[in-house]
Amino acid sequence: MAEWDITTICLVLVGCSIIAAGIIIAAMLLGYLHTLTPFLLFTAIVLVVLGSVVILFVDQRSRNKA
Repeated sequence: MAEWDITTICLVLVGCSIIAAGIIIAAMLLGYLHTLTPFLLFTAIVLVVLGSVVILFVDQRSRNKA
């Protein structure tokens, strides 16, 4: 099994957050509204953005080393 570096962890974080956001949006479209729904959707969006920023940072750092 390959090593778990920060890029792999962030890719998993971004993927899971996109799936979670899709499930939350689907639940909202089906009419299931909970008081925490907007907070959960916002949290999923923030996790996607943070994971993407870390991936871009690591990619830029690895390009500068080469």
